Amino acid sequence: MGKFVITTRKSGEFQFNLKAGNGQVILSSEGYTTKTACLNGVESVKKNSQTEARFDKLVAKNGKFYFNLKATNGQVIGNSEMYESEASRDNGIKSVQTNAPDAAVDDQTAS
Repeated sequence: MGKFVITTRKSGEFQFNLKAGNGQVILSSEGYTTKTACLNGVESVKKNSQTEARFDKLVAKNGKFYFNLKATNGQVIGNSEMYESEASRDNGIKSVQTNAPDAAVDDQTAS
């Protein structure tokens, strides 16, 4: 079972990582100025991860594969790690689609 882990960056911004059941990070967020905005981002991932068209499948300049998950308004709400192959990236997308909807939230921030 996956989970969203919320942490605070050195800059004071909040971020979340979606982790698969094995603990591997499968999606990372941008920085948010408030915890409320970060939690809204989590909800957006839960909802938007169920729509295939919301995933942008991309290739980096170094030839590695990755994806971004976008909200309905086109804003990027999460991005993946770099993958060695297209198939691995596509498995990463499937993992987000499987884990995100029912993932628990693990808030590791101080407040």
